[in-house]
Amino acid sequence: MEWKGDDIEPESVILPDAEEAGEEKAEAKVKKVRDELAACRKEKQEYMDGWQRSKADYVNLLKRLETESKNAELKGKAGAVETLLPAFDALERSKEHGELPEGFMAIAKQLESAFAALGLEELGKVGEKFDPAFHEALGQDTADSEAKDDTITAVLEKGWRMNGSVIRPAKVRVAHFAN
Repeated sequence: MEWKGDDIEPESVILPDAEEAGEEKAEAKVKKVRDELAACRKEKQEYMDGWQRSKADYVNLLKRLETESKNAELKGKAGAVETLLPAFDALERSKEHGELPEGFMAIAKQLESAFAALGLEELGKVGEKFDPAFHEALGQDTADSEAKDDTITAVLEKGWRMNGSVIRPAKVRVAHFAN
């Protein structure tokens, strides 16, 4: 290269080195890409967190709907049973007095089977310990021993429970031992 003109010598002119300029541009590009990558990772994490929250909410919703569905089913069964209990009680009373014709006895047995299939359990039996959670005391009898104190002496009306919930407490008479 030949230099003409000014009195500046060519060795004293400092031109940016092409490699240096290329390295600076490359470093700037790498920094820009790293910044974009960091922003993308942050955005991805936000989406992931939101998705996980949504998934957890969905799972909780499914559980709640299942529980509510089971509760509604139990409530429906209990309502149906409560509607049928007075008729069943009338059949039971007639059966105890020997006034029930054979056809009605079959109906009573069918109702008992249907109640058992629904998971209905009878509450209140003579000799059982009185429990206010399951029994309603309507009268008191005298007990002849301390062992018979607070036991059921007579069941005036059967009680019923379904899946642990009392539909109707048993109406009973309870023994009381007086010293």
